[in-house]
Amino acid sequence: MKQSTKVPLLVYDGECSFCRLWVERWKGLTGGRVRYAPFQEVANDFPKIPLEKFEQSVQLIVSSGDVFSGAHAAFQALAYAPGKGWMLWIYKYIPGFSTASEWFYRLIAAHRPFFYKLTRLLWGKHVGRSSYVLARWIFLRLLGIIYFIAFISLWIQITGLVGGSGILPENNFLNAVKDNIGAKGFWYVPTLAWLSASNGFLEFLTLSGALLSLFVVAGVLVAPVLAVLWVFYLSLFSVGQVFLSFQWDILLLEVGFLAVFLAPLQVLPRLSRVSPPSSLVAWLFHFLLFRLIFGSGVVKLASGDPTWRNFTALNFHYFTQPLPNPIAWYVHQLPVWFQKVSVAGTFAVELFVPFLIFAPRRLRFFAAFSIISLETFILLTGNYTFFTFLTIALCILLLDDAFLQRFLPKKLRKSFSETLARLQRSSKKTFGAFIILLAIVIIVAGSIRIIGLFSPLPKPVIQFQSVLAPLRIVNSYGLFAVMTTSRSEIIVEGSRDGETWLEYEFKYKPGDVKRAPPWVAPHQPRLDWQMWFAALGDYQQNPWFTNFMIRLLQGSPEVTRLLEKNPFPVIPPRYIRASLYDYTFTDFETKRATGAWWQRELKGLYFPVASLEGV
Repeated sequence: MKQSTKVPLLVYDGECSFCRLWVERWKGLTGGRVRYAPFQEVANDFPKIPLEKFEQSVQLIVSSGDVFSGAHAAFQALAYAPGKGWMLWIYKYIPGFSTASEWFYRLIAAHRPFFYKLTRLLWGKHVGRSSYVLARWIFLRLLGIIYFIAFISLWIQITGLVGGSGILPENNFLNAVKDNIGAKGFWYVPTLAWLSASNGFLEFLTLSGALLSLFVVAGVLVAPVLAVLWVFYLSLFSVGQVFLSFQWDILLLEVGFLAVFLAPLQVLPRLSRVSPPSSLVAWLFHFLLFRLIFGSGVVKLASGDPTWRNFTALNFHYFTQPLPNPIAWYVHQLPVWFQKVSVAGTFAVELFVPFLIFAPRRLRFFAAFSIISLETFILLTGNYTFFTFLTIALCILLLDDAFLQRFLPKKLRKSFSETLARLQRSSKKTFGAFIILLAIVIIVAGSIRIIGLFSPLPKPVIQFQSVLAPLRIVNSYGLFAVMTTSRSEIIVEGSRDGETWLEYEFKYKPGDVKRAPPWVAPHQPRLDWQMWFAALGDYQQNPWFTNFMIRLLQGSPEVTRLLEKNPFPVIPPRYIRASLYDYTFTDFETKRATGAWWQRELKGLYFPVASLEGV
């Protein structure tokens, strides 16, 4: 059957609520490339098409005069939308797909009132193409704040950790890299510190990073500034050694890298000139959030840890986590049934909810609020630096403009709606070749990371991962795969005579049993954190700890500044040692009677008595 129309015309049932909803979505996808009209208005213009055909299914009339019906018409129309032609290709060339599609189309057509209600349930009032202009605006400013926190947190401790007189001097590390792998070190340890390994340059990177982060918060030169921030943080990460070996560091690098391509290309923040974010890059953020949350759930089961499998992990978590806070003490006192329900809730959010990230609109919102709820509970019961804040920020990108703009003041809401309408009319919705290539690399590498959670990877795949690994743009995630069921704490002591020993007090980790667990997040005291990991093994497994003890014997001011109390402020101790204690939370009765938050029991010597004499 041949008909004539200059621009492809999709004719639908204008009295069908379900049809009107989906036509609105298709209009957003195809723009002006396809016209849409109800058959009640245009059927007389096409006398060769029987009325019953219009009533049964949509009809697409193209310029050649060909007419397509049903699912074929839908896929043919969507092929005019940028990036959607693959659906028509599948319809034409994958055996059985066209038959199944037409059957499913007839099923929906026969039950349109039901599917209308289902659509409203899953998508709400807004079925059209989602935009993320406001979500991007919020996310980028949150990212700027997080970057600021991360850089400032490092600035106040970086020289004590990896400075020239720090625990693990970066110049020693870089020299070792150069001696062992030569020129390859510039790739495997990507850092600007190759230019200078001085304390001043470390402070320049951290302080400059903090200042530049404020440009992102202000919305000034966001894309180029984000690129510089990523380079600066990668430079610090690469020389930070064990002190920057945490999952939130690699997550910030991965998020920061993608954010460069999400940011608007403008000098000053002007809503009237803003361009829409790339939907492909937004999807890559969704994929990252999926890997982050789902990986955290999988590792708990894949490890075979009995406490996760019998739902008792949270009986131990609150007092064995690296840096508990006061609320953790109180939550630890709650009954066993509460802890088991909490484990079940954690598994539900980490193993099932991530799949809703790719689901229809309202289910995507449910995923966002479920993950935010879990992260908020983690934030309230532990000191996890900027990790929870960064995860919550990622969830913002699951919320579209139609949802978020309702929280704007009325004056801004009207202006923002006009901007969205302009973007809807003018947006080309195309992707540059580089963005497509980047997406392919990230999707492949990210999928490999997911597969690696379930089975060993072949050698060529591991080699592919190793090429990308130094840049930290695609990473594996998963916290607390194995739950520690006891808490060992290292207590460091110094002495001038070998008889009288005085304790070094750390700023945040448990020491004095009467000192309340502190609030410290989003700052991360990296020495205190690393002491928790050191206590899980022995000092031979943690070479940095021996360096730390030497710095105390030397009285290094950069290192002692990392501590709360230095019992030898003038003259360093002659001898040093470290003991290992078992720490547990007290209960209500003990706390009321003694004022102690902790109780501890000596387990033995962790680090033998040592001195610089004869060294």
